[in-house]
Amino acid sequence: MLTKKHRFHGSVSLRFVFKRGVVVRQPDLALKYILNKKSKDYRVAVIVSKKVHKSAVKRNRIRRRIYSVVSEYKSYLKEPYDLVFFVYQDKILLLPPQELKRQVAKLLKLANIT
Repeated sequence: MLTKKHRFHGSVSLRFVFKRGVVVRQPDLALKYILNKKSKDYRVAVIVSKKVHKSAVKRNRIRRRIYSVVSEYKSYLKEPYDLVFFVYQDKILLLPPQELKRQVAKLLKLANIT
């Protein structure tokens, strides 16, 4: 799991990424990212809408799964990026860990972060 200093949430802190960030997409996931010179470390947020799954327990499980995959790539995240992952499909919940890891890695590679 990511430490608290590597996570962020709330509309105020996400606004910078929403306005100026660059998006890379896949059918199930998207990544909006920007280099944040004001921060010392990378920060990650995962947004899972109620449209994806009605149950808060399932949405939080999806969030935790993505946080754990991103924490495996912390050695590649040397620059202070702000990363926001958007989940579009509830099948992320049932994906095998290796497949989820592959999808996140592909997004990070498309963003030229890893």
